[in-house]
Amino acid sequence: MTQNAMNNAEPYGDGYMQPEEEWEREGLLDPAWEKQQKKTFTAWCNSHLRKAGTSIDNIDEDFRNGLKLMLLLEVISGETLPKPDRGKMRFHKIANVNKALDFIERKGVKLVSIGAEEIVDGNLKMTLGMIWTIILRFAIQDISVEEMTAKEGLLLWCQRKTAPYKNVNVQNFHLSFKDGLAFCALIHRHRPDLIDYHKLSKDNPLENLNTAFDVAEKYLDIPRMLDPDDLINTPKPDERAIMTYVSCYYHAFQGAMQVKCKLFIMCANLVNTAMPDERAVMTYVSSYYHSFSGAQKAETAANRICKVLKVNQENERLMEEYERLASDLLEWIRRTMPWLESRQTDNSLAGVQKKLEEYRTYRRKHKPPRVEQKAKLETNFNTLQTKLRLSNRPAYMPTEGKMVSDIANAWKGLEIGEKAFEEWLLSEMMRLERLEHLAQKFKHKADIHEDWTRGKEEMLKSNDFRQCRLNELKALKKKHEAFESDLAAHQDRVEQIAAIAQELNALEYHDSASVNARCQRICDQWDRLGSLTQRRRQTLDETERILEKIDTLHLEFAKRAAPFNNWLDGTREDLVDMFIVHTMEEIQGLMDAHAQFKATLGEADKEYGAIVGLVREVQELAQKYQVPGGLDNPYTTLTANDLTKKWSEVQQLVPQRDATLAAELRKQQNNEMLRRQFAEKANQVGPWMERQMDAVTAIGMGLQGSLEEQLQRLKEYEQAVYAYMTHIEELEKIHQAVQEGMVFENRYTQYTMETLRVGWEQLLTSINLNINEVENQILTRDSKGITQEHLNEFRSSFNHFDKNRTGRLTPEEFKSCLVSLGYSIGKDRQGEIDFQRILAVVDPNNSGYVHFDAFLDFMTRESTDVDTAEQVIDSFRILAGDRPFILPDELRRELPPDQAEYCIQRMPPYKGPNALPGALDYMSFSAALYGESDL
Repeated sequence: MTQNAMNNAEPYGDGYMQPEEEWEREGLLDPAWEKQQKKTFTAWCNSHLRKAGTSIDNIDEDFRNGLKLMLLLEVISGETLPKPDRGKMRFHKIANVNKALDFIERKGVKLVSIGAEEIVDGNLKMTLGMIWTIILRFAIQDISVEEMTAKEGLLLWCQRKTAPYKNVNVQNFHLSFKDGLAFCALIHRHRPDLIDYHKLSKDNPLENLNTAFDVAEKYLDIPRMLDPDDLINTPKPDERAIMTYVSCYYHAFQGAMQVKCKLFIMCANLVNTAMPDERAVMTYVSSYYHSFSGAQKAETAANRICKVLKVNQENERLMEEYERLASDLLEWIRRTMPWLESRQTDNSLAGVQKKLEEYRTYRRKHKPPRVEQKAKLETNFNTLQTKLRLSNRPAYMPTEGKMVSDIANAWKGLEIGEKAFEEWLLSEMMRLERLEHLAQKFKHKADIHEDWTRGKEEMLKSNDFRQCRLNELKALKKKHEAFESDLAAHQDRVEQIAAIAQELNALEYHDSASVNARCQRICDQWDRLGSLTQRRRQTLDETERILEKIDTLHLEFAKRAAPFNNWLDGTREDLVDMFIVHTMEEIQGLMDAHAQFKATLGEADKEYGAIVGLVREVQELAQKYQVPGGLDNPYTTLTANDLTKKWSEVQQLVPQRDATLAAELRKQQNNEMLRRQFAEKANQVGPWMERQMDAVTAIGMGLQGSLEEQLQRLKEYEQAVYAYMTHIEELEKIHQAVQEGMVFENRYTQYTMETLRVGWEQLLTSINLNINEVENQILTRDSKGITQEHLNEFRSSFNHFDKNRTGRLTPEEFKSCLVSLGYSIGKDRQGEIDFQRILAVVDPNNSGYVHFDAFLDFMTRESTDVDTAEQVIDSFRILAGDRPFILPDELRRELPPDQAEYCIQRMPPYKGPNALPGALDYMSFSAALYGESDL
């Protein structure tokens, strides 16, 4: 026996009918399926309840008190359930249903999301789910064919019984039975005398279904559980309904042989002979037994052969799949190993990175399917060996070289190769990254050095100083001194370049030739620069006369021009700087800052004139003394033209900034106007809505006139609110303009459009809720006959203890309210139990609060008159003239015709003493009206 079969063999194990246990909730949402299940399950229940002399009409109503549910379980199980509670209260009904559910669970059936409260409340979906669970346990579970689950076994039984029949192909319990031929085939297979199958047509499903259902009801004692029209018109008939009906066929036909054998034995016992001849009876019975068991033996033998062949075919399939998977996996490993063992590279980082990416692709895409393949191969091998062992077959030995151990060894070698390959890639990557880093560093430093040396040799060879005057010569000497310092500073860079080139050679860089050539050029040039610098220094030392005045003027210009130039750059940036403001204060602050800036323009103009005056003075001296290059300033690159151009640009930007700030000021003034408009309107609408809400809340407390007056006032408020809608719409238009103006804050009001919208919706909701509550109170008052004074008293007491005006009471407040109304609640344990009972009525959801509607409903039930079974019995006794029974003529004389006929049809016959012909038992009838009759 396989593990799956062993699980199915457990009567109530965890796997018992698991697919059916979690009943399909989505199916119950289909009205057509719900209708079919309701009709089928009702008929199934009545087929058992009729054995106890009763039945049900409405499956979601007749099981609510739990009495007939307990009776149904007693009939189908043959066991006695605990004594039911006879009360008619809700908790009595829940107790009875719980007894039934506990009995079902003791039978090993797990109930999923089915509680007694749903059954008592008449929840049709939950009731159908519960009945389906009962059908599974007591009608379908015992069906066993080849160690399959009940559903699979029943389907296999149908398939085998209908296999010889044309146009019948049973694959499921919905569409396969839709044309009725499958039902007819099952009947004809076991009782060919009842149906002429060859006259049936697939094109007449309605006739086929009616034929099968009529024959089953008349000859097989199987009631009509399905509606032919529903089966035909529903695209997919309900599976549960058909399974329930087909299970009745199974039990009827499978039990027929045993019943007939028992009848033969009983016939022998009826013979007048005191001791019938045993051999004669056995011979007679065996002839019947062999006539019925021959087909059964043939079917059993065929089943056994099919089972053996099926196991053998599955084992062969697993062997072939193992060989295929093993060959494929070993071949893949053989092709992969040479690639993993290769250590060839072009000695470049890009080449190694490409190999690493190929390896990552291999690990992400190519290897995971092979890992799954290896796991599947091992799983199939273990499954195959287990199946061979359980079916008494010899163990499977794979082809040589394809053993599990061979595959494991090959796989281990693959993993070792992967690890070595990855380690080599990473080490090679580190080495080449180091080389690449050094090469980039060499190039970077060489680029900087060559850029610095560009033009230096030409500069050192130049004889420009020979035509210079004093200022030029001093500048050249200082410039040359600076160059000498710079040259000394660059000595370290040249040494670093040479050291890097040496390290690249040591690490066998692939482009060492170009590195060495460039390094040699840099070193040769460095030697030449040293010689030229020394020679120029000696030449400059020979010239000592300089023009002091021009040099001093140039120096003064450089000192004053640099900060003025920086001021001009900063000023231009400030004048074109973008700004974002949201308030008048912010724009006013910007305008004040701009005004302060304009006040400084006079001093700036003076500084500009002084700097330009220095340049003019230099020009005069150069022309006077004919100094070659006397206009060139060695201390700065700034010129008077640069400062003049920037100063002119600043003078043009100032009025542009004035215009920009003025435009922004106008925009903020407009936004300020929008804020005031919105605030003015919002400060009107907000308080108005708050006043309306307070007034509606006050009316909802029930302290302002009668209920009709309260309702009238609420409707007046409702009309007033809808009439006020124009103010909200006007406010929405203003709010839209505010949003378009990008106004985000409003200091003139505490209200926002969002809070006003929410307040408006809450006001409408509060009015509608209060109108609904008052209308319900009027309906309760009128239906219960409560006076306005009583209603006011209830409302006044409720409001008195509702300290927070929330419209609800806590349990302690509710108890105090009951005591204030004269309701006696003891302070002992019994008093607490009574109060909890009351609390369960007014707060069935255990929310922790009692609302006024529940409070009013409770008080009206306590204070109004309610009919009882005893009162109805006394009324019938008056009509019957104090007799314990009543005659039909008396009912027709005293009651309206429809009600008289209702009583005559439902009253049981009177079986007591002195009964007259046609006497009816009105006492049992009255007790049944209030759910007080016995099972």
